[in-house]
Amino acid sequence: MIKDFGWSDALQAAFEPHAAAGLSPARVVAHHRGLWRLVTDAGDCAGRLSGRFAAEAGAGEHPVVGDWLAIARVDGADGDALIHALMPRKSAFARRAAGGVGVQIVAANVDIAFLVAALNNDLNPRRLERYLIAARDSGAAPVVVLTKADLSSDADGERQAVIDIAAGAPVVTLSALTGEGVEALGRWLLPGVTAALLGSSGAGKSTLLNALAGEELMSTGAVREADDRGRHTTTHRQLFRLAGGALLIDTPGMRELGLVADEAALDESFADITALIPLCRFSDCTHVSEPGCAILAAQADGSLSAERWQSYLKLQRELAFVVRKEDPAAEAANKTRWKQIHKTQRAKYKHRHDNEGG
Repeated sequence: MIKDFGWSDALQAAFEPHAAAGLSPARVVAHHRGLWRLVTDAGDCAGRLSGRFAAEAGAGEHPVVGDWLAIARVDGADGDALIHALMPRKSAFARRAAGGVGVQIVAANVDIAFLVAALNNDLNPRRLERYLIAARDSGAAPVVVLTKADLSSDADGERQAVIDIAAGAPVVTLSALTGEGVEALGRWLLPGVTAALLGSSGAGKSTLLNALAGEELMSTGAVREADDRGRHTTTHRQLFRLAGGALLIDTPGMRELGLVADEAALDESFADITALIPLCRFSDCTHVSEPGCAILAAQADGSLSAERWQSYLKLQRELAFVVRKEDPAAEAANKTRWKQIHKTQRAKYKHRHDNEGG
């Protein structure tokens, strides 16, 4: 049965030490507080953490939907299971936890990250940039899915605007309500492939899931007319197996997506900007007023918008802050750097004042 949920020869080989210990493989298909719903070769069951696992698991190491586990049945084949180990993840979509403290893993072992945004008044390119960075950092391949095309007066124009910031990620426009364009996702929804629907509330993730499944797997809710934002219809993450053999994870809408990504994912998502920076005349260009600045030239000719440039700088600062927060050495180096900058500025102002006084 677990072969229907993505189990492979490579996973079997990696599982051998657990098998030798008498454990069985399982995949997390849903999570409800302290209980996990698992699929195993013997069928579905509920799982809970063993005492040792609970005590030793670090931040981000508790099971999430999509994870592969090593378990032991407590009461025979029909009973619950104890979760003893988490198998290495090939991908993990992560975000900064609520309050900015710690990391939350949203879904694991995802091959395709469908980044869902609606073509209504809530379409936000800056938010999509965040999702693209997080998806690339996760190890999954990002695909931007623009839903509710039936509500847009300029779907082609909005799609092009998203293509301009997607840095090569495919962009699909569809309407789950009418069915138009939904079949385009079939090229990624192959047997054994795990995809995840990720995006804000009201983007139409659950409606899209139902359209792909051909039945109502998740309840859906109307969008508020006042602000085009949706109600939270999905309250937990869950993995479904579609009729064609693809695996699809539905996730609740995220109000915010605090990044915990590596800077390489930022550079890949802003490849247009990282390609320009080396073209500046000066290697230490601040991109503010220097002659021969490629960034300023691109903004002047309209090939780079000021909004995208400011978004890049903002996200760069955010990721640098995360690194400093988690790395004392990096934070100390940053403080030393700014002390030197302030010292140089004070010396410059003092020199200027002395000259004016003289």
